Amino acid sequence: MHDHATALRRQGQSIGFVPTMGALHQGHLSLVQHSLRDNDATVVSIFVNPTQFDNPDDLAKYPRFVEKDLHALEQLDKNIIVYLPLAEDIYQGRVEADHYDFGGLEKVMEGAFRPGHFDGVATIVRKLFDIVQPHRAYFGEKDFQQLRIIQTLAQQLKDSIEIVPVEIYRENDGLAMSSRNLRLTPEHRGAAPFLYESLQKAREMAREGLPPAAIKEAIRSMYDQHPLLDLEYFEIADEENLQPATAFEPGKKYRGFLAVYAGDIRLIDNMALN
Repeated sequence: MHDHATALRRQGQSIGFVPTMGALHQGHLSLVQHSLRDNDATVVSIFVNPTQFDNPDDLAKYPRFVEKDLHALEQLDKNIIVYLPLAEDIYQGRVEADHYDFGGLEKVMEGAFRPGHFDGVATIVRKLFDIVQPHRAYFGEKDFQQLRIIQTLAQQLKDSIEIVPVEIYRENDGLAMSSRNLRLTPEHRGAAPFLYESLQKAREMAREGLPPAAIKEAIRSMYDQHPLLDLEYFEIADEENLQPATAFEPGKKYRGFLAVYAGDIRLIDNMALN
């Protein structure tokens, strides 16, 4: 992969990169479509990265459909370069994450509830960037905290890689597309659009002028009354530094973030509030 990327760069071709863990859905494919429009060559990696899972059972059960993924990519463009490494290719016998400091971005929300997760994310992204040598890399806003961390990582590496955010791709009922959705029971799949509905409610309250504390209390109350969904956290944070908001300050952008358990499946979502 590294040799091929080097050859493409010598030919003056721009490389777009979409790192994935497979089980591709339309959200992933929208990232690939953005890359195809912006670049001469597009690389898609499929690798279920062990160092970003804090739960071994979650890693074992993560959906894997490589043949189906390859077919979906071929339907988009037969010239997509697919990189399918093994763990030993990437980690070479040392399957451990490096440690990073992102100025507090990694300590809140997902970082607080999934210790070490973002060290694993940053480790694999850095390794993939070194191998693929992209000019641009595409990440969805569904994992907004991850997006901010990767933007910061790119700044720290000084690699001049452009990190391109792509808006959340949703099902018709509002549920953010995720590979984990495949594991939902029919009952929990029917309940899952409530995440989107609750975020819409938070946005309405923010636009009505309610302070963050009141909005958070209202959203928690909504989940307390829901028979199928368990709220792990709902937070309102500054989009730039991801620190919890105590008030809405003029000129700043804020976003609502939540993590919810539908049975034993953990779902996340977020939405701009202003």
